[in-house]
Amino acid sequence: MNQRPEQAEYTEFQSRYISLVPPEGDLKVILRDQTQHVLALLGGLTEEQGKYRYAPEKWSIKGVIGHLTDNDRIMSYRLLCFARGEQAPLPGYEENDYAAAGEFDRFTLQEMITHYRIVRESTIALLESLPEDAYTRTGMFNGVAMSVRAQACLIIGHELHHLRVLQERYLS
Repeated sequence: MNQRPEQAEYTEFQSRYISLVPPEGDLKVILRDQTQHVLALLGGLTEEQGKYRYAPEKWSIKGVIGHLTDNDRIMSYRLLCFARGEQAPLPGYEENDYAAAGEFDRFTLQEMITHYRIVRESTIALLESLPEDAYTRTGMFNGVAMSVRAQACLIIGHELHHLRVLQERYLS
């Protein structure tokens, strides 16, 4: 089965993330490889680097990790709901409000990396547990219809976007 979504399975706004996902390969393998890359990248940083912000109003690196972790939790919950046939629409979320409430800079960099790793392992386990026919099931969030496979690609693409930002604005 082709695990890549059709354009009708997500919105134009989401395509900015989904288009970043490699066109070939198993999504579970891509997610696992991506996770190892992120852990290697972050594992080499110092606590001082974890506090770095490229501008005063921007998140620190720990804040970016916290955002990625929150986003994984939210998107994997949506994915679970869609895969299980939930008919009730799910809410969206405001990333800046969540990041502010998370107060991620109070954690050590290593604690933030651990949170990320645990949540990502759960997301991977969820994807591995799904039957193939679940990938084309759909659900609604924030007034948007989306398939399970589009949600999986959104998780991958969203993180690829933030990895690019980390490389270009934080670690260069």
